[in-house]
Amino acid sequence: MGGQDLRAELDLLLLQLLGDLEELETKRVVLNARVEEGWLSLAKARYAMGTKSVGPLQYAYRMEPRVCVQASEDQDGLQTFRVVRADAKTPEEVGPQEAALHRRKGPTKTPEPELSVPQDPLNWFGILVPHSLRQAQASFQDGLQLAADIANLQTRINWGQSQFQGLQEKLKQLKTGAA
Repeated sequence: MGGQDLRAELDLLLLQLLGDLEELETKRVVLNARVEEGWLSLAKARYAMGTKSVGPLQYAYRMEPRVCVQASEDQDGLQTFRVVRADAKTPEEVGPQEAALHRRKGPTKTPEPELSVPQDPLNWFGILVPHSLRQAQASFQDGLQLAADIANLQTRINWGQSQFQGLQEKLKQLKTGAA
């Protein structure tokens, strides 16, 4: 690879890095605004419903996550993060769980009704919750997605910086070899 090609690749990589850094800064500002908005909405909901109506005592005793963060690697070896619904099944989980058929003997027992945890955590606080509580939930959900986007950008920036340093070393070696 010639010196001109390396310089052109360095320029493109630098432009990509600067664009990513600008996007990262924008997303961080938006994330801070969303989180602040969420806390403000939560405070308004506590004021509207009473401080004892919105708190840890209303949480279900057995909480389950509604979303999960999945990490995966792409072709370049970069880690990427995605926010997925917790109830979404992977292809391996779909299909029969047991391979064999079982013969039933005797009368079947009626299973005890399991206490069901409402899917929407807002239902823990009653049926008619204030709009500010719904706004707080939406703000924090947006914030979670933004956090995953920020993590992806940061990973891409770190990868770009290492690539940039590698190309600079190659260019430096070309200059010392030519001299």
